[in-house]
Parts: sequence; structure tokens; C-alpha cells
Amino acid sequence: MPNTARISPKPIEPSMQRRVFLRGITAGTLVVALGGSTYVCAGEQEEERARQAKRPDGRSRLPPSQYLLKRLRPMGGEEGDASPGHWKLRVYGEVEQPFEVGFGELLAMPQVEQTCDVHCVTKWTMLDAHFTGVRIADLAARAKPKSSARHVVFEAYGGYTSNVLLREALAPTSLVAHRHEGQPLARPNGAPVRALVPDLYFWKSAKWLTGIRFVTIDEPGYWEVRGYNNHADPWKEERYS
Repeated sequence: MPNTARISPKPIEPSMQRRVFLRGITAGTLVVALGGSTYVCAGEQEEERARQAKRPDGRSRLPPSQYLLKRLRPMGGEEGDASPGHWKLRVYGEVEQPFEVGFGELLAMPQVEQTCDVHCVTKWTMLDAHFTGVRIADLAARAKPKSSARHVVFEAYGGYTSNVLLREALAPTSLVAHRHEGQPLARPNGAPVRALVPDLYFWKSAKWLTGIRFVTIDEPGYWEVRGYNNHADPWKEERYS
């Protein structure tokens, strides 16, 4: 989903229909999408194998109604400053030890190389995406969340926010990611740093990340207050409120 807080709200369903125009194309072909970008869809056999394959929790690797893309698709939004030298991440809220971390400090922390699947609410999925970053749980361990913390709000450039449950933010697969496929994040994908919560629809994984705020009371984010589901489980197709 676009990572922006400076666009006018539009009716959800027509916007969704526009963004999922890729759904009916011939699999395995190049497609020129909105904005002129080119994407490659997986073949039908590969898609069927993904639908039959199971995750460790028993769910299909390809959630219902999703189709496969071969490369991560930027979804637009208001881009932040991509310079690592200017980037700071604030970790605060319902914590005992709030702090800020710069890009160099982030790189000095224990790094995680992670291969995971990502799922967009606009119905594309990318399997085996490779990210490098720091576990949000490690940042939380330094900040020491209070017992009152129940949720996490990701804050990003331009006022964008997304909200997740505390347990999902602290899952081993949830990262503050700075590399994708062995390369620094591209600016359209959130450079220099983005959140990564792969088991939720990808709008929850805020791009151009600037803050991680621990809160007691849930605070629905930019897309949630505009009609998207507050939780966003792809296997339950939690797209809308």
C-alpha cells in the first residue's frame, strides 16, 4: 500500500479495483503497471505449487486471492530522506528507556538475514524475499517496554502510521530492515529503513520508518482509519473493516 499521509481519501473499492488490474493477465509475462514500472508475474504452475505448499503453521504459502510477482513492487507514497546520514529512529512511548538510534548504530547491532514471503492487500505476493535488518524485539529489549504496552505504532515520513499488536511487532520475523536482496533498500521501497512484519498485509510494514512507539491503547493508522482492516491477516483476507 502507499506509505503516505498527504493524499485525499478516496472511495476504497474503486481504488482497489484500479490497483488489482494485474489480476487477470497472462501469468509469466511482463506487465507495464501504473506509473510505467515493469513487473513480472510468476507462471501458473509456480503459483499452484505455492498454493499447495504449506507453512510450518499449516497455512498455504499463498494466501487466498493472492497471485505471485517475481520482484518486490513499490507501491508509491511520499518518500522520505533516503540519506543514511540523516536518518534517526526514535523508540519511545510506554517504555522504561526511550532512545534514538542512527543508521551506523543500527548496523552495529546484531543483524538478521531473513527469507520470508510478503503479501500486499492489492493481491500480489512475493515468495522468498530476502531482507537484512535488526529484530524489533532487540530494539524493544533495549527500550524495556512497560507492562502497560499492548500495541506498537510504526511512524514514518509525512505523518504515516501503521499499528500492530505488541506480540506481532516482537515476533522473530519482524524487523527494521535496511537491505533487500543483498542491496540497500531502493528509495521507493522505503530507503534507508522500513518496518517488516511479513505475516500481515504489507501496508503494515511502514516504509521510510522514523519511529517505533509503544502504546497502551490501540491507535489505528493511516489506512486503518480510511476503512482498511485494523489487523490485516492475509489468510483471513482481512482487507477492510
